Amino acid sequence: MAGAIDYSEDSIRSLDWKEHIRLRPGMYIGKLGDGSAYDDGIYVLLKEIIDNSIDEFVMGAGKTIDVSMSDHKVSVRDYGRGIPLGKVIDCVSKINTGGKYDSKAFQKSVGLNGVGTKAVNALSNSFTVQSYRDGKTKIAEFEKGELIRDEPEKDTTQRNGTAINFTPDDSIFRHYHFIPEFVENMIWNYVFLNSGLTVNFNGQKYFSEKGLHDLLSRNTDAETMRYPIIHLKGDDIEVAMTHGQQYGEEYYSFVNGQHTTQGGTHQAAFREAVVKTIREFYKKEFDASDVRASIVGAIAIKVQEPVFESQTKTKLGSQNVGPDGPSVRGFINDFVKTELDNYLHKNPATADAMLKRIMQSERERKDIAGIKKLANERAKKASLHNRKLRDCKVHFDDTHERRQDTTLFITEGDSASGSITKSRDVQTQAVFSLKGKPLNCFGLTKKVVYENEEFNLLQHALNIEDGLDGLRYNNIVIATDADVDGMHIRLLMMTFFLQFFPDLVKAGHVSILQTPLFRVRNKKETIYCYSDEERRNAIAKLGAKPEITRFKGLGEISPEEFGLFIGKDMRLDPVILKDANLKSLLEYFMGKNTPERQQHIIRELRVEKDDESINPNLAAAGEAEELAVAV
Repeated sequence: MAGAIDYSEDSIRSLDWKEHIRLRPGMYIGKLGDGSAYDDGIYVLLKEIIDNSIDEFVMGAGKTIDVSMSDHKVSVRDYGRGIPLGKVIDCVSKINTGGKYDSKAFQKSVGLNGVGTKAVNALSNSFTVQSYRDGKTKIAEFEKGELIRDEPEKDTTQRNGTAINFTPDDSIFRHYHFIPEFVENMIWNYVFLNSGLTVNFNGQKYFSEKGLHDLLSRNTDAETMRYPIIHLKGDDIEVAMTHGQQYGEEYYSFVNGQHTTQGGTHQAAFREAVVKTIREFYKKEFDASDVRASIVGAIAIKVQEPVFESQTKTKLGSQNVGPDGPSVRGFINDFVKTELDNYLHKNPATADAMLKRIMQSERERKDIAGIKKLANERAKKASLHNRKLRDCKVHFDDTHERRQDTTLFITEGDSASGSITKSRDVQTQAVFSLKGKPLNCFGLTKKVVYENEEFNLLQHALNIEDGLDGLRYNNIVIATDADVDGMHIRLLMMTFFLQFFPDLVKAGHVSILQTPLFRVRNKKETIYCYSDEERRNAIAKLGAKPEITRFKGLGEISPEEFGLFIGKDMRLDPVILKDANLKSLLEYFMGKNTPERQQHIIRELRVEKDDESINPNLAAAGEAEELAVAV
């Protein structure tokens, strides 16, 4: 065939370990990202290093781990046994080299595949490893996986253990920065799951006495709990649960200390076992959705040689607890059936409160059954010709390799949605257009989700009516103008998600789109600026009175330019829930106009003046900014 590419033996080549990791990083750490999402690659790198220190703790070596972090650099020091000095370089630079293939030494280890630390090394601009062992120390330094310093062993007075410092490669993780809240949540999970472990993170000590009980206490508003947390522990299994007032169900699941954010066989078995046990205890065939409505639960199990569905270990695929052990489903069901049943018999007040919560859910479900049916029929018809939704081809509930990139932009008005629609990636980016300011739904029941056409269509577009299992987009991005009206719409949408789908926010799926406020350019270069400081820096760089454009709304940005801001350099601010007391938080900002909030607005409202003119839009709406900070 004319023009065919020559395919011969010379076309075949083998990549060394670091070349393969750098060429296909997604195979090893999932998505890349810039740090604005909790599952971005830079946090996977950190997790891989800490996992090794946790394994040392589990083996009884070292009760403290020190972690320090800046925007771009991380240091982890444990006080375990230390890597054997003669194998320090091999352990961080040779694939399939490690001490975790001996099942006797690491039967229930987190890091099993001998890949994690090597991936961190290959994907870092700088990577330094130092082992302290029996009065001797060995240090080695790498750049992007290449060994650049190999010092001979020296004497030391330091305690045994391993220290690793790394700076992720900014050519792979573009514009990245670590968000401390994500790292703090990761560290809390480590101490909840490892009683007796202390982690010092940037000078603050993290420690837990009650394990998963403490996890639920930290992440659940105490005022909304219908009964005290039920906390059950056994060999290789621990569970905690309560019912609250929120909509939906929420679970935290772990395997061998690994936070399985996408669940798996153990989480499914836990949900099933709770329903079965409660039905048998009360001798009534409750609808499963009524039993699980408003439940907050946590489960942690330990299994031998766990099988995860990817290197990032976010979903358990194992069917059995070990090679010769029972099934995960049977193991969890037997434990929950025995221990939860015993607990309810011994604690009649808790059993009574649980029954009342389940019966309340049953009444609420039946109360909205009629309108829910009509709303779903309308949504089904609308979905065929849904003018609000410009869908994409790949979805989060697919098995497609780009499922992690799936994004739904929620925009205000047709002009903004038009620009995004024309410049988006039709494979993974969808657009949902609001017709104006949505309803303030604070204090309303979930009935409003079905009565309000816009909310109902959005719920169906996301496919979250029955939980997050069928979620169609990994990223839900609120894209509004950077003015007072845009901030208000942002606030109303955050209220909708926090009120009815808080698990969507807690799981890290909701973000705010940053778009540039200014364009500064001369004949040779164009710089887009996201703050007044960036604008001043751009003016200083370009000099000679460059042309400055202030973008007042998303509709003013051309589709060609918009494509630059929603592609690989897209900037997102994640909505991070810092305060478990959602009810009081939303009531303050979105409830009736109390004197306290009026005084807050008067005190905080301001007009910011830049070098040239007054820009009221830069002040935005004090309420929206304050709630974003609080959340």
